[in-house]
Amino acid sequence: MRIKHLLSVALIATLFLSCGNDKTDKSTNEDNKKTEADFDFNVEQFADIKILRYQIPGWDNLTLKEQKLVYYLTEAGLAGRDIMWDQNYRHNLKIRKALENIYSNYEGDKNTDNWKAFTTYLKRVWFSNGIHHHYSNDKLKPEFSQEYLKEIMSATNTTLAGEAFDVIFNDVDSKKVNQAKGVDNVALSAVNFYGPNVTNEDVEAFYSKMKSPNPDKPLSFGLNSQLVKENGVLKERVYKSGGLYGSAIDEIVKWLELAKGVAENKAQGDALGLLIEYYKTGDLQTWDDYNVAWTAATEGNVDYINSFIEVYNDPLGYRGSYENIVQINDFDMSQKMAVLSENAQWFEDNSPLMDEHKKKNVVGVTYKVVNVAGEAGDASPSTPIGVNLPNANWIRAAVGSKSVSLGNIIHAYNNAGSTGRLKEFVHDEEEYELEEKYGQQADKLHTALHEVIGHASGQLNPGVGETKETLKNYASTLEEGRADLVGLYYLYNPKLQELGLVDDWKKIGMAAYDGYIRNGLMTQLIRLNLGDDVEEAHMRNRQWVSAWAFEKGKANNVIEKVTRDGKTYFNINDYDKLHELFGELLRETQRIKSEGDFKAVEALVEGYGVKVDQDIHAEVLERNKQFTSAPYSGFVNPVLVAETNDDGEITAIKVTQPETFDGQMLDYSKNYSFLPEDN
Repeated sequence: MRIKHLLSVALIATLFLSCGNDKTDKSTNEDNKKTEADFDFNVEQFADIKILRYQIPGWDNLTLKEQKLVYYLTEAGLAGRDIMWDQNYRHNLKIRKALENIYSNYEGDKNTDNWKAFTTYLKRVWFSNGIHHHYSNDKLKPEFSQEYLKEIMSATNTTLAGEAFDVIFNDVDSKKVNQAKGVDNVALSAVNFYGPNVTNEDVEAFYSKMKSPNPDKPLSFGLNSQLVKENGVLKERVYKSGGLYGSAIDEIVKWLELAKGVAENKAQGDALGLLIEYYKTGDLQTWDDYNVAWTAATEGNVDYINSFIEVYNDPLGYRGSYENIVQINDFDMSQKMAVLSENAQWFEDNSPLMDEHKKKNVVGVTYKVVNVAGEAGDASPSTPIGVNLPNANWIRAAVGSKSVSLGNIIHAYNNAGSTGRLKEFVHDEEEYELEEKYGQQADKLHTALHEVIGHASGQLNPGVGETKETLKNYASTLEEGRADLVGLYYLYNPKLQELGLVDDWKKIGMAAYDGYIRNGLMTQLIRLNLGDDVEEAHMRNRQWVSAWAFEKGKANNVIEKVTRDGKTYFNINDYDKLHELFGELLRETQRIKSEGDFKAVEALVEGYGVKVDQDIHAEVLERNKQFTSAPYSGFVNPVLVAETNDDGEITAIKVTQPETFDGQMLDYSKNYSFLPEDN
């Protein structure tokens, strides 16, 4: 489970120029020693995307053995990069190969509007790991014609025919993930987790027949496979060595075995051994065994996330997208924030949940601030800022979980430059000053509370199935909203000050509430085209939480809708009452999850989280026109360069920074393409 960048106006303000084909990395390890004033976090901007870069603090403090571990884990992650592309859409790899061949070999006029439109389209495809927008799931629309594409294909001897060519321009497979109510979500989603003739009914019937050996420890059926229908019979194509994506998986295993050889301790090495076995066999019991071992392996300077994990891209929440994040512990920040983990039971005991839904013994919750050393798959170029794993409810209850905040990613966002949006959307000077003084600290604490306390809290009623079975296509947004509400409830609480985490808990809470409501009801709408529904799970949860609180607080004017000079603002009049409302909604969302109440989650999400106030949306888009900074940000990754002696032994690993986004994307395609175009 992860928390995406929240896009509060304050955060936009802290987040938020032609691209050459130079693929050489001219910067050196000295980049990590530069002062913040010298380091350029910005790479380029195109369409609705801003590309940033990040440093790796603490790299030079690692031993060579630890640096080798990071290097091997990063290479393992990149080896599976193309899996994510193929999972996103069945034609992505052949389309990418064709577009890259054109980009690398075209010698015609590059000053035309058509060529500029082509390069922008390719960059958007790179950023999204395919032809569907990374956030909205809509198919990307090229601003050049079929005729122009055929012309530059001919000029570069590029082949792209049939459906793979046509789909760039037509309306087929228009949504990567379709979460709409009352439709066949599987049939209408282009994501390549299912064969083209598989339906919702097929999926539910197929997995309803599967029973775990131990009902108290349900296996994650469907997590690592594609479900297809052959001659009318449903079957799984399992991701494993010798199976689907086998050629890339074998490369991943090669690097994981090298990583195991330089593991920092036995627990870490044993976990890596189980991950390797899982990749070789595809066995879901081994996956659970690995997650238990990985969760318990908390010692050391280096950690990682690798495999088929998050299920946001599956309309029914079964299948995991390939993901890799390699992490170096930030010991200073982790020590400061460990207080949350140490007090997890207090937060659970004092939550507004029904007693039967509270965990009596919160175990194994670890929280670390980490610095990312490399990302791939579902985590790159668009990255989360916090992650809590594993996802299996029974493991979280019995063993615990690991929560991480990606410190250097957040730092890069916060130092990439201001846009001025904050002044435009805050209600008054008091709100502005609160955000300026406390906003970043409130954001960091919300991320920590969301991951450490939020995802670790609560329990299912005995006999209730996994949320993907009971809450179906609403499971992801319900869980993210529930974790958000845990964070919101405790952000406005003197306990934070008692624990030494803040100097003024009330001001922190006020800034957090201002930012959340402002974002949930207004500013996140800059990410949508006018007339669109909200579909992405995190955007949905921010809207239904905010809209529910706004409506339920109307009688007491808790949140006031203000119109001034033709502009709309939302002003919180009663923070204490809003805190109570967040507690009420938290209690209800946990009840829904604990009882598996599909009708209630459907009413909550569809009633508050999907439809957009079109007048406010039009106004927000108009007010936002004055700002040129893109609403989405992502990253190029530092490049780890291994230096070897005459015997091939690694003697040093240097950190370099890519100069361009296109340079890194082309390097990745050249060096990490281990899958055929059709899988």
